[in-house]
Amino acid sequence: MTILYFADIRFPLERANGIQTMETCWALADRGHRVALIVRPDTHAPPRDPFSYYGLPRHSMLTIEPAPLPARTPAVAARVGYLAFAAGRIIGAVADLLMTRDLGLASVLLRLPSRTPLVYESHGYAPDVAAALPQMLSTARPPSRGKVDRLARREARVWRGAAGYVTITSGLADELRRRFGDRERLAVIPDGVRVEGDFRLKPEATVTEATLTVGYAGHLYPWKGVDVLVEALAQVPEVRGLIVGGHEREPDLARVRALALTLAVSDRITFTGPVAHGDVPALLASASILVLPNPASAISSHATSPLKLFEYMAAGRAIVATDLPSIREVLTNNDTALLVAPGDARAMAAAIGRLAADPALRMRLGNAARAAAGNYSWNHRAERLEKLFREILDARPATVHRR
Repeated sequence: MTILYFADIRFPLERANGIQTMETCWALADRGHRVALIVRPDTHAPPRDPFSYYGLPRHSMLTIEPAPLPARTPAVAARVGYLAFAAGRIIGAVADLLMTRDLGLASVLLRLPSRTPLVYESHGYAPDVAAALPQMLSTARPPSRGKVDRLARREARVWRGAAGYVTITSGLADELRRRFGDRERLAVIPDGVRVEGDFRLKPEATVTEATLTVGYAGHLYPWKGVDVLVEALAQVPEVRGLIVGGHEREPDLARVRALALTLAVSDRITFTGPVAHGDVPALLASASILVLPNPASAISSHATSPLKLFEYMAAGRAIVATDLPSIREVLTNNDTALLVAPGDARAMAAAIGRLAADPALRMRLGNAARAAAGNYSWNHRAERLEKLFREILDARPATVHRR
């Protein structure tokens, strides 16, 4: 089948949004579907090649089409320009399906005079996310009442109008059903990870007690819980910390470094700053314990499917994660991870200390997590999307399916 995937983001994008979009589109293409990924142009000069940036080979079934926007286009003008290009792309093309994870864009696409079915992928109920962001991100502003109402109307419109609907957690699907009622062709499809030959693991036998490292990879926003991890590391003096990520232009890296200095653990924690996505697996493999410290929030509790979680699992390392409903959809306490109360540095420190003292437990949990990672490969995700796509097409009046 032919799929037009719309992502109103500069591309390539270093954040999880860009990674997940590229991996999903590439996996669909690798399953034999013709995919056109419609994006904004890269802001770097010269523009970077997305395939090289994400460490993927070029694929004859995947094309990446940047909207023709001038460099340094103001944000509002760029949004309008992208929407206009997307509308023209739909009207002028023959496709079986449209797909996006952008709520505003999905709402606009549903208003176009096109009979091509739309699949929307939700990563959170937008009004709740907008209202919660100021407590979770230092740079976010509280939304106006008008914006919250506008987002709620969009959510309802897309829930009713999309031919297919994807959520990344069961908890999010349940929340949307509670608000809007049941609907057909709703699929819960978590995020994914590369699982074949991507992780050159450092054998556990070579990691001694003196060099045991506790790792984290991802953004350092307050809602990610890295501050709790630093507080926990201060209580476990026998381990070192490795924090991969953060941006020098954002305040979060400086905030976490300052906390480490205040707690007198900065000499035991390595901060890498931003690294290329392709370098993350080797860094994860250098640690013996990997931590997912998300606190409870409107985003984390029911609507998060973190890429780092699946990367941790594929790395085959023991995982300490917070005991949230969204995390329990993937991990099981004392089977594939140790789960601790969210926001509790003391409980996290106790779990880290327990693993540091028990190599056999580290090995058992790491092996179990790696085995479970196979259920979350990008190919498996594409297969589940493909099943939904076929249900949508089969439900339509007789039509020609292109492949």
